[in-house]
Amino acid sequence: MQTDRYRISRRALFATSALFALGHALPALARQDAAARLRQLLAASEAADLALDPIGDLRKGGDTAPGAPLFVNPLSDGYAARLEANKRADARALAAIPRDALTATDAIAYDVFAYKTAQQLELFDSGLFAVQRKAPLNPSFGMHVEFPDFMSSGAAPFATVKDYEDNLVRLKGFAGHLAMIVTRLRQGVADGYVQPRIIAENVLKQTDAMLAVPLAESPFLAGVRKFPDAVGAADRARLTAAYEAMVRGPVLGGYRTLGDYLRTTYLPLASATPGRAAMKDGARLYAWELARHTTTRRSADDIHALGLKEVAGILAQMEQVRETTGFDGDLKAFFEHVRTDPKYYYTKQEDLIARFEAIEAKIWPAIPKLFHSRPKAPFEVRPLPALGDQRGTGYYRAGPPDGVSPGILFFNMSMLNTRPIPTLETLTLHEGIPGHHFQITMVREDESLPPILRYGSATAYSEGWGLYAESLGPELGMFTDPMQLFGHLDMEMLRAVRLVVDTGIHAKGWERQKAIDYMLANTSMAPRDVAVEIDRYIAYPGQACAYKIGELKFRELREAAQAKLGSRFDVRDYHEQALSTGALPMDVLDAKIRRWIDAGGGRAA
Repeated sequence: MQTDRYRISRRALFATSALFALGHALPALARQDAAARLRQLLAASEAADLALDPIGDLRKGGDTAPGAPLFVNPLSDGYAARLEANKRADARALAAIPRDALTATDAIAYDVFAYKTAQQLELFDSGLFAVQRKAPLNPSFGMHVEFPDFMSSGAAPFATVKDYEDNLVRLKGFAGHLAMIVTRLRQGVADGYVQPRIIAENVLKQTDAMLAVPLAESPFLAGVRKFPDAVGAADRARLTAAYEAMVRGPVLGGYRTLGDYLRTTYLPLASATPGRAAMKDGARLYAWELARHTTTRRSADDIHALGLKEVAGILAQMEQVRETTGFDGDLKAFFEHVRTDPKYYYTKQEDLIARFEAIEAKIWPAIPKLFHSRPKAPFEVRPLPALGDQRGTGYYRAGPPDGVSPGILFFNMSMLNTRPIPTLETLTLHEGIPGHHFQITMVREDESLPPILRYGSATAYSEGWGLYAESLGPELGMFTDPMQLFGHLDMEMLRAVRLVVDTGIHAKGWERQKAIDYMLANTSMAPRDVAVEIDRYIAYPGQACAYKIGELKFRELREAAQAKLGSRFDVRDYHEQALSTGALPMDVLDAKIRRWIDAGGGRAA
């Protein structure tokens, strides 16, 4: 049974606390500058957040301020103290700003800021922030796999000698982070917080894989394998030696120490039961994680039941497609057919990338039917930079908001025989156009928005939009081939299954194999990919539930607008409203769209 104790209430969503209502009692003169004060607060808060995440700042195209730290360890005590102090200061400042004096866009920014601040403070007030630090292993999104990507994918700047020197400092900071992981794990063991064995095993595989990479091929040395002309011969020699020494010593030494601790000390103590419920304070933590990712107050039981319903509906559609193809066998046999028939898989990376490019070229001509505008920046597909055989399908990453740097789908090109061709149209719609590339890049290119809307994140919104974008395939002329339609349903089924297995693992005591068997029975995914998916849900509780919940909200609001507006409904207007203010919590999105519907629809002013 899940508790609502640490879920964000509606009152907290729109006011953070009763203190925020005090802003409405301010004199009219003080309210006149409400917008300016809000923008100043948002800018100051964003600057404070980025000061604690300089790597994230660089990914967004920012420049590290003179004297600012080049690397901040998110597991350090200093990080925790600064973050909590920042958020408490934010809450006090927001309490003095009257929301009803703001423009519509600024009011949305206010609501998002209130929601995020309240959510972060609940994490501290509940003691769950400290719990999270004692369970820091994440094989999907941990810095031990993210930082190598940063250094080798083009996100880290390598244009000047100073860039090289700065990245050397970042490498040293990263080595310290690896050491801090071990420190936090030791504290967790001492206090009774031990993560599941499968998580520790997967991180151990990743540390071993990184140690097995020849030094000359290390992702940490990508910058010194090819210098820009601005770096002279003497500096090249000096920097190459410094980088090799840093990587050979502190960095790889950090991986080695982490791996040794996991192998000799942590694994023998880790539980074979994979879910949060098996960990001390796990039920409380999972309730908060569900609320964080879905931005709703839906319980684990409710989400589990929703997943079962969605799975049944999609299975029925799959049966219809199977019959259309003329396949002689039941749906289980059809899944196995797709898993094993070589005609559904490429054998060369260049063929796979060419297929992505052909799909993109097919989508673009139909975009004006559904959207008033498009991102200025192009979209590209590139191979995942590092440790592909240890990771999932891949991810989208936006470039700097300059309208020129591409948004990139970093796709895992390892084991091409598990990357089915029938899913590629759907994957392009989700990760690229009109999915994450539209959803992320267009708001980043809109300089009129405050940073909290340009660069904000809300999993249910972002992944919900990606899944909703997949459903636009027929309107964009896609899925005309029955197998591509099956691939679309297969991808949608993956998201429905996630509702069942994530809650099953973390709230209902499911074993890992039960979750794997359930996914294999309801999708055509390869067994290896299913295992990777399930391990990701174990390591990152609640996140997998956000996709379907977000998509159903986008669909619900579109249907509500069509029903209320009738002939005045234009889907391009709806999409503009849905995308124009960035990633919103579900209640904030719902309130925005329903205000637009009540006002008669139409284009944004």
